[in-house]
Amino acid sequence: MVFSMQRVQPVRRAIGAGLFLAAMGLCGLAQAQSGTPIRLLVGFPAGAGTDAIARTLGEKLKDVLGVPVVVENRAGAGGQIAATVLKSSPADGHTLFLSHDHTISILPQVVKNPGFNPATDFVPVAGFATFANVLAVSGGTPAKSMDEYVKWVRTQKGGKETIGIPAPASIPEFLVKMISDKYKIDVQPAPYRGSAPMTADMLGNQITAGIASVPDFIENHKAGKVRIVASIGAKRQAVIPNVPTFTELGFANLDDLPYYGIFAPVGTPQPIIDKYGDALQKVLAMPDVKQKLTTMGLTVGYEPQGQFAGRVRTYTQTWERIIQSSGFKPL
Repeated sequence: MVFSMQRVQPVRRAIGAGLFLAAMGLCGLAQAQSGTPIRLLVGFPAGAGTDAIARTLGEKLKDVLGVPVVVENRAGAGGQIAATVLKSSPADGHTLFLSHDHTISILPQVVKNPGFNPATDFVPVAGFATFANVLAVSGGTPAKSMDEYVKWVRTQKGGKETIGIPAPASIPEFLVKMISDKYKIDVQPAPYRGSAPMTADMLGNQITAGIASVPDFIENHKAGKVRIVASIGAKRQAVIPNVPTFTELGFANLDDLPYYGIFAPVGTPQPIIDKYGDALQKVLAMPDVKQKLTTMGLTVGYEPQGQFAGRVRTYTQTWERIIQSSGFKPL
């Protein structure tokens, strides 16, 4: 069979391009295995729930990968600062971002100029857990259920009260609005700079209720210092089996659970993505890791890149509809 040069040249170029990309991937993988530390960015301060999760995983990933994994806290703006650092980092496998849903799915919808676009600037590596946002009441109210809290607001507060939230324009803020609309009470969000100062004010009875994640409240809930009274999700959380879901209480569109996962800069070679995903899967299979993360209030489960990307996409679309229907204007 005789081939013309017009047909052969494109084939040569395609083969050459494939070999070049493969070489780049292997080069990046070699760099990632060279002993150079891996930066694991976290968008929240040391001591916060996300930081504790990152340090638990980072310590084990270090052993599996054979290279140091350094947790780097770039706190502020709901993870926005850390996300912009990831965007500007080389796609060489040395920088990863451990994030939950707020920074990836919510923040780009509520901020006019977030400085990054998760769909084009980041690539998901893998998911490792889901969790639930919950409403908790403090010792400043006798309420032990949502109904009791609503009744207390009506009878003792004249139908007006504030509920703490870890950050403005976050899912907790939209949950406050949904509570206000459903029960016809005037509850307003009180934004904090993170869940830690909000929880401190709840423990000091400076505010009587707050919305944050299960990991933010679980230890104080177990100690009886705050009482979790409602949780998002299609079913009850294993760590708080006696707490009803918002869905059980008659709220709609609150079945999708927030997620935790790891992201890399777009352009990171696929062999590196695969290696880190495999390493994370091995870490999550360790009984002590699973137990510790479960105790923090997470539902642990490894999701490979494709499956996790689908979760992120679906979750983002769900909250896009909720945010738009709320009439919220981007900040």
